[in-house]
Amino acid sequence: MGRMTASTGRRVLLAAPRGYCAGVDRAVIAVEKALEQYGAPVYVRHEIVHNKYVVQTLEKKGAIFVERTEEVPPGNIVMFSAHGVAPVVHEEAERGRLATIDATCPLVTKVHKEAVRFAKEDYDILLIGHEGHEEVIGTSGEAPEHIQLVDGPGDVEKVEVRDPSKVVWLSQTTLSVDETMETVDALKEKFPQLISPPSDDICYATQNRQLAVKQMGAEADLVIVVGSRNSSNSKRLVEVAKLAGAREAYLVDFADEIDEAWLEGVTTVGVTSGASVPEVLVEQVLEWLSQRGFEDVEIVKAAEESITFSLPKELRRDLREEAAALAAERGGAGGAA
Repeated sequence: MGRMTASTGRRVLLAAPRGYCAGVDRAVIAVEKALEQYGAPVYVRHEIVHNKYVVQTLEKKGAIFVERTEEVPPGNIVMFSAHGVAPVVHEEAERGRLATIDATCPLVTKVHKEAVRFAKEDYDILLIGHEGHEEVIGTSGEAPEHIQLVDGPGDVEKVEVRDPSKVVWLSQTTLSVDETMETVDALKEKFPQLISPPSDDICYATQNRQLAVKQMGAEADLVIVVGSRNSSNSKRLVEVAKLAGAREAYLVDFADEIDEAWLEGVTTVGVTSGASVPEVLVEQVLEWLSQRGFEDVEIVKAAEESITFSLPKELRRDLREEAAALAAERGGAGGAA
């Protein structure tokens, strides 16, 4: 398990890796750099990442989060979140005379490109994911006439394709690895010639965080996952912890959401965090536990991570000037709102 120290009595098993993945780190820094470089406001379509603390922090710095591209006044900058958007959203921004920064995670972009390629080759694409999730909406929008959503093994029975010899599956990047493979197995049973994507769609960070939770779950009486309720990968960690043998597992945004009653009869607490969670929130949970006698911390190390992504290329341009020019040339109202 790669643990440090041995302890008796009350202890904490701390998952490694945990927290920010490379795509989230890139997206959050991109918003901060845009605010620093261009000044407020910088509009962001949807939450840049699914974490309440991150969104609130960026709002205080001048970011404005909107649900629809049309909410951004002409002549402004809009950033697309790490979850990616469909081509129609880029078209909306163009019509709205907006300068854009695309902070889509490169691993999500990879899935988008796979969808486009298989659609061009006239495959039926079975996208495994959760209905309504921004990433699924964005990927589906790349080839809506070829993609159908499969939301878990229970959806397989209703799947119909044009040609069983030309079917491929892709997936949302933040799913449970085990549940996804269960869905794939069911699809292969129905469509024996089903093709797999050229490489894993579920991102490395999601897999590594689930692996660490599996390793500690069997020993933990209680697992606390730090993450927001709209974070797919954080919710999956709760599920994985329970399947791995943890008696209970809970998702919290902040340490003050932990119920002391959860600690009754507990000697070992597992702690981890989703891929959109800053480490400061984990530190607060560890401090909360320490104050209640859980002072010994052992690391459960599942993998090393060294991946980084370069910032969006748009940050190398003068986007304020570009946005003003877009507004002016099309007769719109310019300037930042």
